[in-house]
Amino acid sequence: MTIRLADVEPSPDAFAAVMATGILSIAARDHHYTGISETMGALASTGLVVLVALVIVTRRLSLWDLTDPDVTLRLFTFVAACAVLDSRLASQPVLVAVLGLAALVSWLLLIALSARNMAAGPRSVLRDQAHGAWELASVGTSGLAIVVTKVARYTPAHWWLWAAVPVWVAALCIYGAMTWLILWRTVAERQDRDGFEPDTWILMGGLAIATLAGDNIHGLAPRWLAGPVLVVTVVTWVVATLWIPPLIHFVLHRISRRPEMLHFAGVWWAFVFPLGMYSAASYAMAAELGQRSLITVSLVFFWDALAAWLIVVVAGLLRLWRVVSSARANRDAGRP
Repeated sequence: MTIRLADVEPSPDAFAAVMATGILSIAARDHHYTGISETMGALASTGLVVLVALVIVTRRLSLWDLTDPDVTLRLFTFVAACAVLDSRLASQPVLVAVLGLAALVSWLLLIALSARNMAAGPRSVLRDQAHGAWELASVGTSGLAIVVTKVARYTPAHWWLWAAVPVWVAALCIYGAMTWLILWRTVAERQDRDGFEPDTWILMGGLAIATLAGDNIHGLAPRWLAGPVLVVTVVTWVVATLWIPPLIHFVLHRISRRPEMLHFAGVWWAFVFPLGMYSAASYAMAAELGQRSLITVSLVFFWDALAAWLIVVVAGLLRLWRVVSSARANRDAGRP
């Protein structure tokens, strides 16, 4: 039996799989696991091409409601996926240019659509809809800041640094706004610990990628700017670290109460990505602060992220096989 692209319908945040795989490639490279890094890089690149083809073949872009902020905010996974791969493939100038342009154009479009969508409704409605995946707007914006910084580093156009800084600041502002909405919803609805969803981990991942963006900017910043950038970068890493204990507590509590949540869902990629990004961010901070112990922290989170990636991939492939098998069976049953 063959699996056809048209048999599968991707969700707006489908590119989270590319994000998670790409950041694992970067984290593996940090720790000199060349084989794992190359494999993950190839899988992420292939995954991006396949998902783009899937969106085109199934015409999902025309079916998604682009007036819904939940749709446009989750589509920032495409921006982040391009940005992560752009960083991973820094030695390939043509691919870097294509991915960087794709990240920039899609970011401009999605930021405009999301701003329009969020301005159209009352705050209370936005509060009631807000969830962890909305932090993807901040993740994608931090990813774009990293891309712009890479341009400043690897081309003669060093002035691009002055574009990267405001983009990074925008990412932090978006993170603050989305976190406020999510926490406001939590308080307003008095959500208990069973309200946890895997995408809540993006609360940590959004700050982890902001840390990595700040680290890239700090490496190029003049002395008068380097100090403030380093301070903000350390703060984002510390706050990301502080998110980890409550997130672990909530997920373990919900698993014990509702073990069925462990069944595969695409949202679990939003759990894998923050783990990998925290590994990369901790590795960067180890170099910035001269704290070798953070390399150990980074290594632990890398293996945790890789284990989670393997589990999600296996579960996802099994679910895909069942979905496609069911679709083909239904189609065959309808034949005369």
